[in-house]
Amino acid sequence: MDTSLYAAFLIAAFALCMTPGPDMMFIVAVGGRGGPLTGLTAAVGVACAMFVHAVAASLGLSALFLTLPALYHALRWAGAAYLLFLAVKAFRGDDGNGEGTGADPGPGRRRAFWRGAVTNLLNPKVILFNVSFLPQFVNPALGHVREQFLVLGCTITVMGVLVDGSVGLLSGKLTALLRRSRRVARGLDYFSGTVFAGLAVRLAATPK
Repeated sequence: MDTSLYAAFLIAAFALCMTPGPDMMFIVAVGGRGGPLTGLTAAVGVACAMFVHAVAASLGLSALFLTLPALYHALRWAGAAYLLFLAVKAFRGDDGNGEGTGADPGPGRRRAFWRGAVTNLLNPKVILFNVSFLPQFVNPALGHVREQFLVLGCTITVMGVLVDGSVGLLSGKLTALLRRSRRVARGLDYFSGTVFAGLAVRLAATPK
């Protein structure tokens, strides 16, 4: 790795992770519904998906979205539909997380992981972001271009877990206290549903 480029990447990646965005809002909503560990698990899912995007960028697969607009739009609408599906389940109070209900929280946390991963993977904007962002910190003159991509991908994955995981834990702890009231619990479900629906509209309404 080019040490100067890597140092610049660390600063830029940290700034991006700290900036509130769709992924962070998603994690807050999931943590608010399922509790601290569920929020953390969702953050790990999102971070793992980011690593998958980095690998795809290193292999040149993400560049397909620059040459195949139909593929981009198909993925965009699939992502919006999935978020709307999550919104409907939230409005109905049907999350299946189990945390705080006496049920086994394991399946709920696994579900949170996959929801975070799928939501991120189905966002073509994240794919295009990786295509344009990561190459700026790769020095082809040093060789091992694919390995440089993987180092950057691992770095932003770990950073995402630390930042978004902390957000998920904090949101989960706060709402765990608020959920002692049934009325507040339903209000949090509506908040989560609104967040999911808003993210779906945002993804569907901004094609480029």
